Amino acid sequence: MIGPYRVVSRLGSGGMGEVFLGASPSRRLVAVKVIRPELVDDPRWRKKFRREATLAQSVSGFYTAPVVDADPDAEQPWLATQYIRGVSLSKVVQQKGPLREQAACRLGAGLAEALIAIHRSEIVHQDLKPSNVLLASDGPRVIDFGIARPLDALPLSRTEILGTPAYMSPEQALGDPVHPESDVFSLGSTLVFAATGAAPFGTDHKVRSRIVYGEPDLTRLPDPMRGLVTRCLLKDPGERPTPEQILVALSTLLDAHYGEEWPPADVEQLIGVQERTLVEITAELPTLREPPPQGHAPVR
Repeated sequence: MIGPYRVVSRLGSGGMGEVFLGASPSRRLVAVKVIRPELVDDPRWRKKFRREATLAQSVSGFYTAPVVDADPDAEQPWLATQYIRGVSLSKVVQQKGPLREQAACRLGAGLAEALIAIHRSEIVHQDLKPSNVLLASDGPRVIDFGIARPLDALPLSRTEILGTPAYMSPEQALGDPVHPESDVFSLGSTLVFAATGAAPFGTDHKVRSRIVYGEPDLTRLPDPMRGLVTRCLLKDPGERPTPEQILVALSTLLDAHYGEEWPPADVEQLIGVQERTLVEITAELPTLREPPPQGHAPVR
């Protein structure tokens, strides 16, 4: 048990913690994140975890995973979000190949809407990347606010650069102050991966240098996406489009040229496989008759 949730299976892990599929007493499914055992006794990590829970709870919108419960003060701090029935963009591309242009445009429009909601809550996500994007039957979702920061937070020191190198903005890679425009750069990089199967600046140990000083490889990116993505990946944050402008541009393309339904067939197939697995797992769960543990506290 994690809080009132029975652990069903393990979903994944990251730098701060692990994520499990959990079931409530009524068998509602949630994704439960916990701090890694070796970090539980470190007050700095507890503080970061509380910040993640607070920031994630403040974001609303169709394209994020809402926080439903949390107890950052528990012996093993945990955070529960609505379980999204979907698969990560990274898994889709790895198993099925790049998205078709229509689907990539739909993805980009959804991510732009997600960033509008996130930035409206005065938060910079800082880690928008393929593994933090879930493709669900009703559209994409942005997850994992582990290194998100309030807009008015003090800048990090240059020795504390956080994020995933291949999807960082130039200012993030340099350790400079990060603003919402940084998330737009990451959106552009994520769209390149979605449409081509590769990050625009590569993934090796020199990727941060190429992000700061080099040019992205957009040769395999289909038109007319290339012009918009090129603007997202400009070095000067002030020259990048806003999420609102990205949404308008992609929505116009979808209205004018495309009629493909979401989700794409390959995504729907992967979701179906995952759903059948979930049905098999949850069917074996015993009825949860015991009351949930006491001491459960909401995020403040």
